[in-house]
Amino acid sequence: MVITEASSSSNTGNVNQWLISIMRGNGEHGQKTRIQKVPPMLREIQANKTCYDPSVVAIGPYHHGKPQLELAEKLKTTTARQFVSESGKDITVFYKRVAEVAGDARKCYAEGSTDNFDDIAFTKMMFLDGCFILYLIDFTVNKKPNHMKMKCHDIAFVLRDLFLLENQIPFLVLKALMSLRYQGEEGKHNMDEFINQQASAPDCRPEQTVDIDPLHLLQLLRTKILGHPRNPGPKCSPGKDWHSFRSVTELSAVGINCKRSKTCCLRDVEFKSGIYGTLSLPPITIDDSTKSKLLNLIALETCPDAPDDSAVTSYVWFMDGLIDRAEDVKELRSKCILLNFLGSDEQVADLFNQVSTDLVPDAHAYEIVKGEIEKHYNNTCRSWMAKMYNTNFRTPWAVIGLFGSMSYDGCTTIAWQSDASGILNQSNVSNKTWEVTYTIPSAYWEQSGSTQHLLGLPPCKCDKPDVSERTAEMFDTME
Repeated sequence: MVITEASSSSNTGNVNQWLISIMRGNGEHGQKTRIQKVPPMLREIQANKTCYDPSVVAIGPYHHGKPQLELAEKLKTTTARQFVSESGKDITVFYKRVAEVAGDARKCYAEGSTDNFDDIAFTKMMFLDGCFILYLIDFTVNKKPNHMKMKCHDIAFVLRDLFLLENQIPFLVLKALMSLRYQGEEGKHNMDEFINQQASAPDCRPEQTVDIDPLHLLQLLRTKILGHPRNPGPKCSPGKDWHSFRSVTELSAVGINCKRSKTCCLRDVEFKSGIYGTLSLPPITIDDSTKSKLLNLIALETCPDAPDDSAVTSYVWFMDGLIDRAEDVKELRSKCILLNFLGSDEQVADLFNQVSTDLVPDAHAYEIVKGEIEKHYNNTCRSWMAKMYNTNFRTPWAVIGLFGSMSYDGCTTIAWQSDASGILNQSNVSNKTWEVTYTIPSAYWEQSGSTQHLLGLPPCKCDKPDVSERTAEMFDTME
């Protein structure tokens, strides 16, 4: 409500009504979930500007009538004719069914956004758009002949356009058409299979989710890729132990390795700590449509009536912390966590960096995982063991060199002990007690004067016993 000087000086009765309306919440848009527009603050990010508008086809009222999308409007009549003819029913039956739900469908859009459409024009738009979507789903899932005469790259762009926030029609329109076109569960099966194809990696299936009544396709996609909510467990103090996020290569250097989760659900992120840590991440396909899908899912979560958990936003922010450079992408790709159909590893790293610009994730998202990673990362003993492994056991040649050095130094130690024993006997040093605590190959010692350092352990002194000149020379040689 805009308060003007005139309205602020209204009579007492009007003021009271205004105050009552505030307390009752009358007129607030957040009370009903609607198909919203992309928030302006997201559209202002230059690198992401082209990811919110359709390239080939307009679905719904927000982009309807744009000249650059006119070609697809002619295609919609072809798909509607093909979709209806395969049912054996008259086309008027389909149109009347859509007209029955058109009034409720109009209420699903932002207030005032459909004022330019009268009831007939709005119903026609819902009918053609609904038939087009369902025909495309049937074509994609069941590999039917291409009556649309579209090229493969055009179909790819159309599929991208179906998951834009501002390019949606209410799901109730699709349900009305499916009830006439399909028998039994065939329509639901096609829809589930189509969303699974868009939501998962090629060799991974999402977990089964509870039946929901989504507002539109994009919301259905979000539900599928997130899976069931995980038990958050006890909450940590945010920021107490989480000083900075660690990239994949930094984590690997201290013995924290990534592996592929059992499901494709973005919530399926776990960490297990042992001698080595294991971070389980869900696989995700990165292609030309990934950036657009993620940004529009984030836009959906940014809307006033959005879900409270911001789960996709938090996932993208989490992955951006893991991915700084192409080397991080390469590591995740080698574990089949990132399936790169986009291009170079550098392009994938740039994608996550661009999508995560100005994100505000859920403050408690992944806090248990992050706390466990930080605890493992700061464990000096585990870090030391991981560094020793990375230095000396990463390749077969390093292992061969290690055992060769150990064999050589072992022989040297035995020879020295035998020689020293004879010298000590000759010198009649019977009151000296010798204790060998450990024998470590010389390859692991760093020389610093008379002090030797072993892989970060505290320095130790090697004092020369005053026995004989020959014994002293042997200690000089060992140093």
